[in-house]
Amino acid sequence: MQTEFRIVLSMACMRILAGLIEITAALLMFKFGRVAAAMKINATLGLIGPMVLMIVSSLGLIGLSEQVSYSKMLIIMLGVLLIFYGTRS
Repeated sequence: MQTEFRIVLSMACMRILAGLIEITAALLMFKFGRVAAAMKINATLGLIGPMVLMIVSSLGLIGLSEQVSYSKMLIIMLGVLLIFYGTRS
C-alpha cells in the first residue's frame, strides 16, 4: 500500500471516528435529557475536537513532508497554531 494512501486513509478514519463520537455524544444528550449532563458531554467534546484537529493536521504534514519545503511546512504549522490561538477564550 502506498504511503500517501495510508496517510489519507488514516486522516479519513480519524475524521470518521470523530464524527461517530459527536453522534454518540448527541444521542447521550438525548438519553440523559438534562442540561447539566449535556454540558458535561459538550465539555468532553471540546477536548476531543482540538486533539483530532492536531492529529489529522500532523498526519497531513507528514504526508506533505516530501513535497513541501521546510519554510512552507512551518507556515502550515503556524496556521494550525493560529487557529488554536484565535479560537481560545
